[in-house]
Amino acid sequence: MKARYRVACAFFALACASATPAWAQTADPQTDSEAPAPAEVQDQALPDDIIVTATRRAERLADVPIAVSALTSATLQNSGADDIRQLNQVAPSLLVSSTGSDANTSARIRGVGTVGDNPGLESSVAVFIDGVYRSRTGVGLNDLGPLDRIEVLRGPQGTLFGRNASAGLLNIVTAGPEFDFSATGEATYGNFNSWRVMGGVTGPVSKSLALRLDALYSKRDGFYRDVNTGEDVNNRNRYLIRGQALFEPNSDLKIRIIGDYSRKKEACCGAVYLTSDINGFNTGLVSPSNPIVPVLLQVANTDFAGYFPSFDDPYDRRIATSPNRSYDGKTTDWGVSGQLDWQLGDVALTSITAYRNYKAYQAADADYGLADILYFGPGSGRQFKTFSQELRLQGKLFNDKLDWLVGGYFADEKLRADSQLEFGSQYGAFASCRLLATISGAIPRDPTQAGCLAGPGGAITSTVLGNIFGTGANQAPLLVNGLNLLSQVNDVGDDITTYRQKSRNYAFFTHDIIHVLPTVDLTLGVRYTNETKTFRANYNITNTICPQTQALMLPYLSGTLTSTVPTSLLGGVVGLACQGNTTSELNGLPMRDKRNEDKLTGTAVLSWKPTDGLMVYASYSRGYKSGGFNLDKSALKSPILPFSLSGGAATVANLQFGEETVDAFEIGAKLSRRGFNLNVAAFRQEFSNFQLNTFDGSVYIVQNINGCKDSLNGADRDTSAATGACDPKRVGPGLVAQGVEMEAALRPARDLSVALGVTYADARSADDLVGTASGAPLNPALRLLPGQRISNAPEWVATSSLTWTPPIGGNLHGLFYVDSRLSDGYNTGSDLFPQKFQQSFVVVNGRVGIRGPDEKWAIELWGQNLFNAGYMQVGFSSPFQAGGAVAAGQYPAASYPGANQIFSGFLAEPRTYGVTVRGRF
Repeated sequence: MKARYRVACAFFALACASATPAWAQTADPQTDSEAPAPAEVQDQALPDDIIVTATRRAERLADVPIAVSALTSATLQNSGADDIRQLNQVAPSLLVSSTGSDANTSARIRGVGTVGDNPGLESSVAVFIDGVYRSRTGVGLNDLGPLDRIEVLRGPQGTLFGRNASAGLLNIVTAGPEFDFSATGEATYGNFNSWRVMGGVTGPVSKSLALRLDALYSKRDGFYRDVNTGEDVNNRNRYLIRGQALFEPNSDLKIRIIGDYSRKKEACCGAVYLTSDINGFNTGLVSPSNPIVPVLLQVANTDFAGYFPSFDDPYDRRIATSPNRSYDGKTTDWGVSGQLDWQLGDVALTSITAYRNYKAYQAADADYGLADILYFGPGSGRQFKTFSQELRLQGKLFNDKLDWLVGGYFADEKLRADSQLEFGSQYGAFASCRLLATISGAIPRDPTQAGCLAGPGGAITSTVLGNIFGTGANQAPLLVNGLNLLSQVNDVGDDITTYRQKSRNYAFFTHDIIHVLPTVDLTLGVRYTNETKTFRANYNITNTICPQTQALMLPYLSGTLTSTVPTSLLGGVVGLACQGNTTSELNGLPMRDKRNEDKLTGTAVLSWKPTDGLMVYASYSRGYKSGGFNLDKSALKSPILPFSLSGGAATVANLQFGEETVDAFEIGAKLSRRGFNLNVAAFRQEFSNFQLNTFDGSVYIVQNINGCKDSLNGADRDTSAATGACDPKRVGPGLVAQGVEMEAALRPARDLSVALGVTYADARSADDLVGTASGAPLNPALRLLPGQRISNAPEWVATSSLTWTPPIGGNLHGLFYVDSRLSDGYNTGSDLFPQKFQQSFVVVNGRVGIRGPDEKWAIELWGQNLFNAGYMQVGFSSPFQAGGAVAAGQYPAASYPGANQIFSGFLAEPRTYGVTVRGRF
């Protein structure tokens, strides 16, 4: 492995290229349908310039006083990017990863983003496709088809692009209709029996109407193999159809209409158990000595190799799935949009109207192991129906001293999330055996018997427990009765629980550029946003054992009766029987709530061009991401006491989380010369109410993270949920991301372009943390966060690319392309458990080929992850698979985080390679 990295690093040094390889391509000044480039912009553009719309105006990339990377279609084609996850390779400040399903995709910019496992949370990195906001990042994992470019805007974009862009955004522009006829075709075949076929045609119907039709189909075998069934997981089977019409009756009016439909029917997503081969740790990982392992082997009735087939080499991606469980899923995404650009004298009107319908349903073996502990049924999924309307007016006043823009925005979104998360057929045996193993590994266990009690009628274990806790009335028999109930929790859970959320938001904004001097600009912008979210839930939970277990244990947990059995152990019985608040007591309760927000965001930028081709700027911006509801019942209330004691209406408020805000400061410089570009930016971003989502091995935790200006004396780092409060007046930002970015591109010869991009980002939690804006204590599951770098935030990242297209005779050109990404190590878990740490790694992609005259045809050999670098996207606590915690009343063990737990991970893709043939006429 180390030898591979040394070779990859040598390759990286040779490549010497950038996060913005777009600048290294020969690119004519171009526009999108959003805003035609003014003639003066076209006249000023150099051959290497890209025209972007990061400010909702068509401008040269070098003239935009914000940090933005623009990736052209040529760059995307060479890098092999067909979804946003592959943008990591060419944008150092961006990190895109996915977890239990493609719908759970997370994007981070400068180390900041939102974990995507909970549909109630919107991403801090917004995604726009052809000017239309997509409410969740997962839509970008569909194959995007032919693209014009992708813009990566770094830092909050709360003025022009509105809410939910507190960390940045991806502005994706698809290839549009043209009035010159052309047709394209492309076919790719690679390892894992991979096929990708794409074709498109565009041309005029009349002098004023042009059409375009694109279609693609992609299929591939999976990277994971189930050793018991021989089936593969993480396969690919998807298609996309997109039709467009462009109507230009005169030079003042342009209308673009887009309709698209895409579908994925794939098995996703497999995970392996973590070993020291992945993260270098030896504590709290899979091994025969881990106390939870014998319980798993007993329940599954197998040996160590049968349960952990990838133990010797996790990157062979062999898994053992519970019988009759599946990872099959289906995603459909379709929509229509219409954009009107109308020049009304000196004023330009832009209108974008869109409707989107996104639906993703995914089954999964949620414990990722052979024992049937937990699973998502095929009814688990989410659906978004979104209507949006944006209007903008812009123009110039005072002899072009003022470039003004005003606009309004409205969106109506209906979210439905269905949960079919159920305990498996062996959960009861596993939970009761696990509890016995927690008391003592020497206690005899039999997972085939009620309560996992060994011997005739459980007499052997009952006797042992009696010796431990005493044989008096309600002593050992109390625990035995609880274990017997617990062992009955099988094939019950959500069937189907439905969450519905309706969001309506409107906004008014202005973004104005004042040309103070010929070389000095002042940009001022402000946006007012109002959002209302309504929530309701309908629970259909079949677990009737939970209320019975609570009724049995409640007198002892409340102190009415006493027992020699520790209350922590009795509470453990209830916790396992009611895990995640999976109880029939919720059925029929009035679960409704509503929240309303008003927010002002804005920006101020001062830019100066001391010489031609050089711009320096300083900016302040305020971003905002809306609050909402945790669409997971585990946050409703502790399962120790029955829900009927306080009623559902009182507990539903616990699902709310507050809005996230950020104050960002940036200084930067952009140097643009023929054949050379250099961008440098230094930034500081202070996040308040940062929305954190994590899975602790039992439940999903959604928490707002804030800092306390006073020392908490370590009370936020212990295992108590009652300590570590802060005076509300002393609550401040809980996360600060600061650092420096550098991007450079050089064209030393006509056929050669090289570039380099480096990002240093220190995204770190405050030294003293609280869980709400009012200063409530931090959830103890997050006790490792104070003062540490947050998850998925590498400190150093460098990307590179080299493109060489030499003539080889007969009007033919060769192609040699290589790009690489070197990432510093980072923790992949939101709770920062050390077992989830990913060491530094390098990924190198390459492509060689021959291109015909005017690129009418091409044949290319390509490889992704050429050196087969093994790394994980996300590590997570294996569900319920912890030992030694219940009896002590600690979860996880306080002495060493995760010491008695095992972990799983979603691995990145292995090396892939193939051949692509394309042509156009």
